[in-house]
Amino acid sequence: MAQHAGYSRWCYNWGLSLWNAAYKDGYKPNVRKLREVFTNHTKPLIPWMKKLSSRVYQYAFIHLDAAFKRFFKGLGKYPKFKKKGRSDSFTIDNCGKPIELNGWSHKLPFIGIVKTYEAIEATTKKITISRQAGDWYLSCSYEFNATTTPKKTDVVGVDLGVKTLATLSDGKVVTSVKSYRRFETKLSRMQYLNRHKEIGSANWKAAQLKIARLHRKVASIRKDALHKLTTYLAKNHGKIVIEDLNVRGMLANHKLAKSISR
Repeated sequence: MAQHAGYSRWCYNWGLSLWNAAYKDGYKPNVRKLREVFTNHTKPLIPWMKKLSSRVYQYAFIHLDAAFKRFFKGLGKYPKFKKKGRSDSFTIDNCGKPIELNGWSHKLPFIGIVKTYEAIEATTKKITISRQAGDWYLSCSYEFNATTTPKKTDVVGVDLGVKTLATLSDGKVVTSVKSYRRFETKLSRMQYLNRHKEIGSANWKAAQLKIARLHRKVASIRKDALHKLTTYLAKNHGKIVIEDLNVRGMLANHKLAKSISR
């Protein structure tokens, strides 16, 4: 999986580098031309790429194309080069055939048998595999028959707060989990003990992994609270009205950032 993630990152960065060079020389590049150059000229010269799934590099160019489309539409920033160890991921499919996920062990195209922590029952066309804090995650989409739930309230207003996560117009108050503040001392201690370790050493990597796992735990607690809140709102209310806040701008204020991010 690490090799396939590196393959995807290499192709993405290669395509972005060639795009920048072509644009600088006065050409109008596009991802289709980049993929043709890579397939016909670059890939045959690199032996280790033949040992990995060819679907990986195709999806890498698809993601690069999507990044540029978002940039040209004003929905995102200019694509940046990917860095090893940060957001490692890749996407594979079964060449048009469905991928069956059944139970705890799954046979993935080219990867082989993979065991998951939880049982999965789904049929999907493609799977994205990503690494977070040393662990690998499967991400896929599938169709299912959704059922509507009876709504208790037609309209509800949601006021996001600093001391509380949210206050609803019907009087219900959702308390904040404050996951970061709960682990702030432990996180600070771990970072303090890691300050003198040699960067790149085994001890430094082990400490970095522990810090990353703690960050993931903080983020998971925060996401769990948000998912529970949004699920409650969607199941019990027909229309949800939320105030328009510039959360990114508010996080720039160091006095409010901890309370807002929780």
